[in-house]
Amino acid sequence: MADSDSPGTMQDNSAKGNAASQGTSGSGGEIRQRALQEELRSLIDVVGPGPLVDLLLERAFDLGATDIHFDPREDGLHIRLRVDGVLHDILQLSTVMTSQVVSRLKLMAGMDITERRSAQDGHITNVILKGRRDIRVGGCPTVHGERLVMRLMPDSDDFTSLDMLGMEPDQVKKVKHFTEAPYGMMLSVGPVGSGKSTTMYSCLQLLNDPERSLVTIEDPVERRLEGANQIQVDQKIDFNFADALRGVLRQDPDVIMVGEIRDPETAHIAVRAGLTGIRVLSTLHANETTATIDVFRDFGIPPMFIADSVNCVISQRLLRKVCQSSNEQYVPDEATCQFLGIDPAQAEQNKLLRGVPSDANFHTGYSGRTGVFEVLPVDEEIRDAILHNKSGKELKRLAVEHGMMTLEEAGKKKVRDNVTSVEEIHRVLLFSS
Repeated sequence: MADSDSPGTMQDNSAKGNAASQGTSGSGGEIRQRALQEELRSLIDVVGPGPLVDLLLERAFDLGATDIHFDPREDGLHIRLRVDGVLHDILQLSTVMTSQVVSRLKLMAGMDITERRSAQDGHITNVILKGRRDIRVGGCPTVHGERLVMRLMPDSDDFTSLDMLGMEPDQVKKVKHFTEAPYGMMLSVGPVGSGKSTTMYSCLQLLNDPERSLVTIEDPVERRLEGANQIQVDQKIDFNFADALRGVLRQDPDVIMVGEIRDPETAHIAVRAGLTGIRVLSTLHANETTATIDVFRDFGIPPMFIADSVNCVISQRLLRKVCQSSNEQYVPDEATCQFLGIDPAQAEQNKLLRGVPSDANFHTGYSGRTGVFEVLPVDEEIRDAILHNKSGKELKRLAVEHGMMTLEEAGKKKVRDNVTSVEEIHRVLLFSS
């Protein structure tokens, strides 16, 4: 998850032309797309696949990319980078070069280069990358050849505090309060790539001191955390989350972080752990906070156990931030004012910010991402509603009545604060809700 530094000073329209022509260095995380394309293309005919792959990885890390896609097509290998959650075409290699690059990547990842008919997983360590972060590699056959997708893992030393994730101050206060609870579960929910693990690591870091026994169970281990015992599950030898969790519970843990609750068995064990004096942090796939309760019910967990074990649920999404070096102010129209809760008569005093496409932001108008959050404390009223089998929708209505800020409201506030745009709210939040 990109950190959520406050947006820079707004620029007026007269600055648009200058800003649009700006580019920044790779060390700042903003590399010109065309310059990167030209740099890589210039090497295709003069170097082998090794140096080309090494340079691509180096630039991807500098750019802050989260994934690299190597997509085989009829006309060759298309290489794309995912930056701020969006894929960008970077390079196309000929069919002759394709097999060499794919073999080079599979060798680096410890994969079987002779096996092209089945899916494979690999791992490129930071030792091979000379200190860079680890990379997880997934391969799968397609009609045009092998496809590889590389996930660039987060920097082990780069922990983001709750305050910097994008949470509102009141949300930070609530999360910190429940992080310090003597037992029970704290869950972060949302779709793939919404920053759930980053949030859980931030909470785990708050609990990381020599007086506690911390254990993480992950697939794979995303960050190396000094002071924690980290376990990686391995489906190849049938060592799954439930098996690891059962083993850890016999080793006197104070805090357990389960990378993801995927099945009823893991859910039941985690709930029991939360009821027996252990702090449990985990992630789950659910659209919003209150839907988490429905997921647990579907796992067959009795309402009494859910109510007594779950302390707090955090739902989150990632929104792209308006580019700070290339943007412009504008006066919102009446429909936008109504959507954002702004008095149309005060529109002139509530100007919004939108990005200007330029080389500095891959011609998207956005640079970096921030999180938006919905924090559900399981207080007495919510606990009582769970015990009475109230639906997720009823729980949400009750939570909002008690002051919970929804994801949509959190997103709208980010627009009013000139962090993101109305279009981004519609793309990420309203479309997915």
